[in-house]
Amino acid sequence: MWYYEKKLQYPVKVSRCNPTLAKYLIEQYGGADGELSAALRYLNQRYTIPDKVVGLLNDIGTEEFAHLEMIATMIYKLTKDATTEQLVAAGLGEHFVNHDHALYYQNAAGSPWTATYIQAKGDPIVFKDTKSTYLFGRCFFIFH
Repeated sequence: MWYYEKKLQYPVKVSRCNPTLAKYLIEQYGGADGELSAALRYLNQRYTIPDKVVGLLNDIGTEEFAHLEMIATMIYKLTKDATTEQLVAAGLGEHFVNHDHALYYQNAAGSPWTATYIQAKGDPIVFKDTKSTYLFGRCFFIFH
């Protein structure tokens, strides 16, 4: 269960329209290594790790959703006043045709987000019960 505060974790200040920058940020929104994929990956992996660290991956996954919200806000603010010509020039013409100014989970090339971006390998970490030592097993975690 989560407690949601109706404010961004960090303020997002965008002073001008910039669809080109938004196109790059779309990768972080709906790409394979973007915030949505990261959040779901952590929340999925929490079910196959030792009980002592379940809360840690839950916290990290939740944090990734906060990042997703900030990225979405940036993309929206960078494109909300863009003209059709600006969107086309930035390489977002197809996005505009299909979604108008709405956000859509896709990568920078326009491919829709897919669950194949998330993998599960069974035993994500090997846990060693010392004060603050965790040995990582077959998979790795991307912290950003």
